[in-house]
Amino acid sequence: MTQKLSESLPLVQNADLEGRVVLVRVDHNVVKKGKIADPFRIESTIGTLFHIVERGGRLVLMTHVGRPRDKKTGNITVSDATSVAPIAEYLEKKLNISFLTPECPATERGIVDPGNTLKDAVERLKKREVGGVYLPNTRWFAGEENKGEEREKFAAMLASLADVYVNDAFGSWQPHASTYDVARLLPSYAGFLMQKELIGLDAVLNPKRPFVAVVAGAKYDTKIGPVRALFDRADTLILGGVIYNTYLAARYNAEITGVSDDEEAMAREVISLDEKKGKILEPRAVTESDVADGRVEGKYRTVDLNDIHNGGSYKYFLDVAPTAFEDPKLKSAIGDAKTIFVNAVMGFAPHFTDGSEALYDLIDQNEDAMKLYGGGDTLATFKELLPGAYLDGIDEDTYYYFTGGGAVLKVIEEGDPYALEPVRALMESGK
Repeated sequence: MTQKLSESLPLVQNADLEGRVVLVRVDHNVVKKGKIADPFRIESTIGTLFHIVERGGRLVLMTHVGRPRDKKTGNITVSDATSVAPIAEYLEKKLNISFLTPECPATERGIVDPGNTLKDAVERLKKREVGGVYLPNTRWFAGEENKGEEREKFAAMLASLADVYVNDAFGSWQPHASTYDVARLLPSYAGFLMQKELIGLDAVLNPKRPFVAVVAGAKYDTKIGPVRALFDRADTLILGGVIYNTYLAARYNAEITGVSDDEEAMAREVISLDEKKGKILEPRAVTESDVADGRVEGKYRTVDLNDIHNGGSYKYFLDVAPTAFEDPKLKSAIGDAKTIFVNAVMGFAPHFTDGSEALYDLIDQNEDAMKLYGGGDTLATFKELLPGAYLDGIDEDTYYYFTGGGAVLKVIEEGDPYALEPVRALMESGK
């Protein structure tokens, strides 16, 4: 990873922080049902936070947590399940400073008008009555994802709290008020994690070859762009999850429960491309289940691809069978690779994880390849299934863990890490 950062990207190490209130957007979206599921994303930002404090800056942090907004009604649920309180408590122990987590009045539309609550909290910070402020979940605020005047007011309110803005939330790549708009209103800089991730992307965009990419997902339509881009970039492409189901339905003209006609049509585009290039390597066995919501003894079985009939009808394909990874072609492709990118949980967790475990174990056996894992779900599954390999990878040069899988896929699709809109906003601020 020798890529240099763009000269037009303003860096936190060059910012004047002494005595200034520093608004930091992080991606601490690690809370599940009110508890921290995995602190990896928090730990990844400690360097930036410590640097700001050590140079005399006063911390005001913000992150999104979960999806508290109902897409149909637009209502926002404010509850302990998506609160930042557990994160603030964790950071208090790591940084040895006290954090204030202000509570704002909320309606069914979330926090519409915080009043003076946040400004009062920052005043206490300036008076050194508290060590830091952790703002409420950004997605609790009506203006975070909305457009128009409500969003403009929210961005302006955030900017009014601080002197400097730092974006260290690589995984939060969507241009929302807290990741994009506020960067246009304050002197803005990239944190150390953001810088590290942008450099790390060079191994995906300019990989050592052979380059093997493994990608899975719950919906084909949300991954079609990255799948096409990976198809162009990779020497070998391996699919899993619902993406693979869609591919199999289209490839073998089979009816698989849960796969729509529209998704099949999109899959045929990639299949057509592969007829000439032969990059897609098919795991040759899948696990078929009669039920989708559990692993019921006697209700699931292994199906070999040789037995999938043209026009046949099948239940749910919920995993790639672990025997598929014993295929000499697949073992050779992964074993000979110099770069392996993984954004994949191969089966329907938590009931069907055998395929993922077999995949991660096979990848780990390649000691020479650069192994790049992208995404919270992928990392969480890797950590759960092969904790020893996961922990070893944190300290090994041949492993790299991205904090945002969606951000990596977006970069792959765009072909340029600086095409991410929050990153562009930082660069425009620098000008």
